[in-house]
Amino acid sequence: MAVCIAVIAKENYPLYIRSTPTENELKFHYMVHTSLDVVDEKISAMGKALVDQRELYLGLLYPTEDYKVYGYVTNSKVKFVMVVDSSNTALRDNEIRSMFRKLHNSYTDVMCNPFYNPGDRIQSRAFDNMVMSMMIQVC
Repeated sequence: MAVCIAVIAKENYPLYIRSTPTENELKFHYMVHTSLDVVDEKISAMGKALVDQRELYLGLLYPTEDYKVYGYVTNSKVKFVMVVDSSNTALRDNEIRSMFRKLHNSYTDVMCNPFYNPGDRIQSRAFDNMVMSMMIQVC
């Protein structure tokens, strides 16, 4: 079960963060921000190794006792971070990858909106509904 989904700008400030158990919201915000160091390390390692730039999925960033944190980065260096409940063992890597693709497509729709100012927080109802449906769907 995905418990937190975040979209982080290139400059490492949040454009969007949504978590389902609101009583642990601060804990999830902390997990998302601490995972940005791992994302930056993986991005710099990819640049040095000249790995295929089309591979945007970063995989498992780090596991904790109760959660697993996954990462994805766009070509414009916008980062997507997803925190998943570790008790859900049925969730496979390719399912996480497809969830990130769906999130990326919805993010692209938000960016294509002529009334959206790049760098502002994402307040799109359609984007929020898609994220909430992903969280409920995975349950």
